[in-house]
Amino acid sequence: MLPVLKYNGILIAKNIEFARTMLAQSLGLMFRKSMPHSYSMIFTLKKPSQVNVHMLFVFFPIDVIFLDKEKKIMGFSQLKPWVGYKGMENIKYILEMKAGTINMFDLKIGGQIEFDES
Repeated sequence: MLPVLKYNGILIAKNIEFARTMLAQSLGLMFRKSMPHSYSMIFTLKKPSQVNVHMLFVFFPIDVIFLDKEKKIMGFSQLKPWVGYKGMENIKYILEMKAGTINMFDLKIGGQIEFDES
């Protein structure tokens, strides 16, 4: 079964890409022309850490969702191409999604995200 992403039990993305390696995490969405519908790039960190997300060489706006080790939403941001930047502490997962996802699904801090990491 393909991994899917849910928020409080509701499907929010069915096209998932995991960024687990240092290279994949360094590149992220850089140099891509667009983001597919119902897509999420999930960054999985080895342990909860301070993280910084930048938009250099990203050509389209995105929504970024920061999760703790229990996959609860700790914060989020709507970032603009090239100039966007956001940092947070004690984060285990970062979700990069199509711009508008936060509003479309009415995501809230403290909400539960679900996905299978296998």
